[in-house]
Amino acid sequence: MSDTGNGAPEATPGVRLTAEEKAAKFAELAQRIRGMQPEDAAASAARAGAARAEASMAEAPESEPAVPAEQAAPPVPAPAAPAAPAAPVLRPAEPSTDVLQRTVAVLSAGGAPVELAAAAVAAFGDGAAERLREDPWAVLGLPGVRPEHADHFARGLLGASVGPDDPRRAQALVVWVLEQAALRGHSAQELSEVAAGLERLRMPEPAAAIEEALADGRVLPFQEELTGAEAHASAAGDGDEDEPPTRTLLALETLAMAEVSLAEKLLQLMASFVPGEDGGEQGGDEPSAESESESESESEPEGPAETAPVSPGPAAWEAAAEAAPSSSATALIRAVAGSALVLHTGGEAARAEPAALLAAATGLGLRAWAATWTDQGKASFAALGEAGSPVVTLAELLSGTAGPGRAADGTLALDLLIVLDAPLLDVELAATVLESLADGTRLVLSGDPGQLWSAGPGRFFADLLAAKVCPAVASRTPDFGPIGELVSGVGIGELQPVEAPDKEVVILTAKDGGEAVHRAVQLLTDSIPRALGIPAEQVVLLTPGHGGPAGTRALNAAAKARLNPGPGRFGGFDPGDRVVESPAPGVVRPARVVDGDAAGLHLEYPDGSRRTVPPAEAGRLRHGWALTVHQALGRRWPAAVVVVPEDAAPALSRQWVYTAFGRGERHLSVVHAAGPALVQAVAERPAQPRTTRLRAILAENAVEAD
Repeated sequence: MSDTGNGAPEATPGVRLTAEEKAAKFAELAQRIRGMQPEDAAASAARAGAARAEASMAEAPESEPAVPAEQAAPPVPAPAAPAAPAAPVLRPAEPSTDVLQRTVAVLSAGGAPVELAAAAVAAFGDGAAERLREDPWAVLGLPGVRPEHADHFARGLLGASVGPDDPRRAQALVVWVLEQAALRGHSAQELSEVAAGLERLRMPEPAAAIEEALADGRVLPFQEELTGAEAHASAAGDGDEDEPPTRTLLALETLAMAEVSLAEKLLQLMASFVPGEDGGEQGGDEPSAESESESESESEPEGPAETAPVSPGPAAWEAAAEAAPSSSATALIRAVAGSALVLHTGGEAARAEPAALLAAATGLGLRAWAATWTDQGKASFAALGEAGSPVVTLAELLSGTAGPGRAADGTLALDLLIVLDAPLLDVELAATVLESLADGTRLVLSGDPGQLWSAGPGRFFADLLAAKVCPAVASRTPDFGPIGELVSGVGIGELQPVEAPDKEVVILTAKDGGEAVHRAVQLLTDSIPRALGIPAEQVVLLTPGHGGPAGTRALNAAAKARLNPGPGRFGGFDPGDRVVESPAPGVVRPARVVDGDAAGLHLEYPDGSRRTVPPAEAGRLRHGWALTVHQALGRRWPAAVVVVPEDAAPALSRQWVYTAFGRGERHLSVVHAAGPALVQAVAERPAQPRTTRLRAILAENAVEAD
């Protein structure tokens, strides 16, 4: 048996379908999906999930089948260390030695590295060995494993009996294609795109593979009506005016259910909202002697849930709105007075408006808190209000390490939650936030719609804005200075020079990536500290990616050589190195290496706290003089140097440039080696597209509610 180009088993001669036959099968599959009722997908997923749970509880076999003689498959690469969760969690019990040994035996038999054993047991439980023996392609769900590795592993275990159309392979590859799409931000994919991905993986019958995945329940199908330009294009192509144009989407069960849950909770929050009435309990009112007496006679309340809710009426809200420091803050307070869900958009300067709302709400007696994406964002937002402002990071809020705490029913003890940096919430995290809110809670989502979206799948904030299901307040407060002017121009698709008398903005050109690195490091280590008085510790280098001639690896190596040369005697790091760690996707924590020993690397964070990173976790650390723009989300520095190398064109978009240029508070340098690609990206490519379902679900539910 020979290999195909990607390691897939060779297909049986004479069974490949023609292009016309494949098209007919997909048309038939799409028609069946089109005829499904909306609840069919969820019901199918529930049944399949129950079957999987029942199977996983079945008793494992006492003995394993003999290992096939063919064991010459190329090895599966060892996995990268998994990211730690953003909030403290209970760690599972260590797997038994017997479980690990049996899993190692199966992995070795298929030619996979033993390092995957721990990840396999964590993913599949004590029956990991049996699961991998019965379904070798399950290894595709482990870190670092690609389809060609899974195919080789399956051949090592199953030998000549394995074929490219094996149902187990079909299910695994469909899930993998959708997981890869999720890494690019898609919460769903069109049927044709999934089929194209399967064909690239040498799947003989993609339509049959998709049917296998749908039957398993880990993938759900959906049919959506097209609107706007998409509808016109589809109608022109089909020539069928009797039925509304539609598209067939596939989504991973987890993401599909997260978007459904998110939409339902948003609508429930709005439907359960009851505004206050004048004459009711008002924040700031003096309690009567009678109420004080009753309060003293009562026993201590058990928790926040026992506290009587405060419900200011329209007059109290209007007074707070008129006292606001700006017209935009006034508009925001008025919107929140009458709505459970409010969207607020604006740049960095506009954050003063939710700060004014927070002060007004606490002044009215509401239990109001704000949540930011990063600790630096928390500090800068708190500085806009009074000392002791109720501000936490989102991770602190959800984990309970800081913030209002939980009521008796498990929801957050809040009357108003303001979420800053809302575009950074992916659909699963957004669903978690919404599920934490009690009915009647006011929610304000605030952010800059021009910035990059979440690291995880979905475009939660953008979809909400497009759906127009709640009030949206657009700030009229501009970001000031030359940097603000430049960023504002990028936001409308124009990259124009700006007046910068104090060198707030400097644009430099470079002929290639090597020269770009040289110029960027010179700015970091000499030019900016000398000319502007901003120390190198307060300057960040930003670039599109980690690899390439001017990626973070090249920039960090050059920066370390200039600022903190050393042999990297502690796992590649030396005392004084700037580093970053990513405890969760989209979450980055900068730190400085203090020292290292057998216990691990000792890090100090900007807030003065310290932590020791064990040697086993040191692989999650990277040097931190240079970051990707995605890593910089939610943070700003006194000075930023944005490097745009010659190979950056595919990664560039207006969103990327807008976000990158806005990371500098006092100074921005741009080292530009991409030629016309930068201007073209700003003018012609607003954002990297994402396929999502939230907007359509909200529209469907709104119609049903009417």
